[in-house]
Amino acid sequence: MRAFISLKLPPKILFKIKGIQEILPEFTGKKTELKNLHLTLKFLGGISPEKLEEVKLILERIKSEKIESEIKEIGFFDNVKYGIIWLGIFNCEGLQKEIDSALESIFKKEKRFMGHLTIARVKRTDDKRKFLEELKKISVPKMSLIVDKFYLMESELKKEGSEYRVLEEYKLN
Repeated sequence: MRAFISLKLPPKILFKIKGIQEILPEFTGKKTELKNLHLTLKFLGGISPEKLEEVKLILERIKSEKIESEIKEIGFFDNVKYGIIWLGIFNCEGLQKEIDSALESIFKKEKRFMGHLTIARVKRTDDKRKFLEELKKISVPKMSLIVDKFYLMESELKKEGSEYRVLEEYKLN
């Protein structure tokens, strides 16, 4: 089973992100479906049922406070095969570090965490320079949200794309 730990987004934020997706410059690729938008705090990869139970017990002990987070910028990760259009999400670093530290006995710590939401995967653009210029012109309204829980998720790879399922929900104080 492939698993990860994430934050989900409230419907009002998803609605605003959909509006941003609708004004993205033209590209060949795929916009992330709203039901699949999330912030990955830690990717666990393929894990056994025994290790999954161990992860659940560790995550139950995390007692962080609720946090106010904010989405406020757009960017582009460029890769050899494809690019990723992302929205930056801020003030989740503390929770991510706490989860990372709690799980360090069974998973490597993250080298670098950058809170981002993948809103589209770009396979190709006709004019990359123009595409990036147009992307920079998009004004992202500040979107605030209260993070009061995080999730242990399962990721199943299918032909149509990844399908996610909540395994456990963990409330923050």
